[in-house]
Amino acid sequence: MRPLLMVPEMLLFGGGLAVMISGSFLPRRRQWWTGVVAATVLIAAVVAAVVEAAGPNLAAFEGTFAVDATTGVARILAAAGALFTLAVAVGEVRGSPRESETYALLLFSSTGVLIMAGAADLLVLATGFLLTSIPLYGLIGLARSAKAAEAAMKAYLIGALFGIVLFLGISVLYGVTGATRYDELAGRLGAAPAAAVAAGVVTVLAGLMFEAGSVPAHFWVPDAAEGANGTAAMFLTTVPKIGALVAVYRLAAVLPGTIHWPLLVAVFAVASMTLGNLAAYWQQDPRRLLGWSTVSQVGFLLVPITVIGHTALAGPSLLFYLGAYTLTNSGAFAVTTALPDRRDLGSYRGLAAARPWLAAALVVALLGLVGTPPTAVFVGKLTTAAAAWDGGQAWLAVVVFANTLISLFYYLRWIIPSFQEVADASTGKFFVPSRWSSSAAVIAATLSLALGISAGAIWPLLT
Repeated sequence: MRPLLMVPEMLLFGGGLAVMISGSFLPRRRQWWTGVVAATVLIAAVVAAVVEAAGPNLAAFEGTFAVDATTGVARILAAAGALFTLAVAVGEVRGSPRESETYALLLFSSTGVLIMAGAADLLVLATGFLLTSIPLYGLIGLARSAKAAEAAMKAYLIGALFGIVLFLGISVLYGVTGATRYDELAGRLGAAPAAAVAAGVVTVLAGLMFEAGSVPAHFWVPDAAEGANGTAAMFLTTVPKIGALVAVYRLAAVLPGTIHWPLLVAVFAVASMTLGNLAAYWQQDPRRLLGWSTVSQVGFLLVPITVIGHTALAGPSLLFYLGAYTLTNSGAFAVTTALPDRRDLGSYRGLAAARPWLAAALVVALLGLVGTPPTAVFVGKLTTAAAAWDGGQAWLAVVVFANTLISLFYYLRWIIPSFQEVADASTGKFFVPSRWSSSAAVIAATLSLALGISAGAIWPLLT
C-alpha cells in the first residue's frame, strides 16, 4: 500500500475539512481566508497530479485505485475546473453567510470526482459516487430560493434512485463473479451467465449516467443549472462529468464481448446529444440552455467509449475532449455569473458594444461548444468522430456531425443579440459585470483557444 500515491485526493479532502472547521470560527468579514486555503489546496493538487502523472503507472491500496496517465489527466482537469468555479464563487458568495460552506462542499465533491476517475474497484467507485453526489445536493440548495429548493430535491431524489441502481448492479456483478476489482472482473465476467452480466452492466452504467448528466438520468441537470446559484451551476455541469466519464471508460475496458455493451453506450450517447440539442433550442434562460447543452455534450463524450479496444484514438480523444469541455463550459458559465441579472437571451442585447471583452469570451465559448475551429472542442469533436469511424462505428460519426450542425442554431440565438445595437445607447451602462467572473470567462476562453491551437503538441502526451 502506498497512500502517498493519492496525495491530490488527500489534499482536497483535508483542505475541505480545514475550510469547514476554520469557517465555523472565523467572523464573516474574514471568511475570505477559507477561499485562499481552498485555492492553495487546488493548486497544490494540480502540481501533485502533474508530478505523479510523469511517473510510471502504479496502483494504490492493493490495486483498487489506478494511478496512471488517465488518472493524472482527470486530476488536473477536475482541480482546474474547481479552480475556475472557485473564482466565480469568490465574486458571488464573498461575505455571505455560506461562504466557507460553499468552498468546503466544492472541495469534498471534487475529491469524489478524483476517486471515481481512479477507481479500479466497484466498491471504490461506489464511494466516489457518494462523495461526489452528497456535497452536490448541498451546493444546489445554497441559493435559498424556490427554484433552488426544487432543483436540490430533484437532484437528491434522482441521485438516490440511480445510486440504488448503481449499487444493485455492483451487487449483481459481485454475485456472479465473486470479485469487485477490475482486473479480476476482466477474467471472470466472460465465464459468468451473460444475462446476469448484462443486467449488472446496464444498472452500473445507468447509475454512472447520473453523475455524467446523460440520458436516462439527465432530468435534474437543466433544473439545477437554472435554479442553483452560478457557482453550483458551473460546477455541476463541468467537474463531476470528468470523474463519471473516466469511470465509465475504465469499466468498459474490462467488459466482455459476451454482451453488447457498446450498443448500450451508443444509445445513451445518441439519445443524450439529440435530446439535449432539441431541448436547448427552445430555452430563453441562458443557464438552462447551458444545462441542456451539458446533456448534449456528454452524449458526444460517450462516443469514444463505444470503440474502446477497436481504435487507439478512443482514450486520447475522450481525455482531450474532457479538457476542452472543462475550459469552454467554464467560460460560458462564467459569463452568466458575471451578469447574474441577465436571465433571458434577449437581455444580452448590446453586450458587445458595452463590454467587448466579455462578449468576445462569450462568442469563443459558445462557438467552442459548437465545435468551431480553432477552439479545443473542435479538435475534441473531430477526434471523437474519427475514433468512431476508425473503430467501425461510422454511423456514430455521422450522428456526431449532424448534432454538431443542429447545435449551431441555439447557440446563435444567444450570440446574435449580444452584437445587436440597442435603441438607447445608455443601456450599455447597465452591463456591470462581476470582476472575478469576467476574468474567469476571459481566461477560460483564451485557454480554450490556446488548447485548440496547440492540440498537435499536447496529443502525444495523451497516448
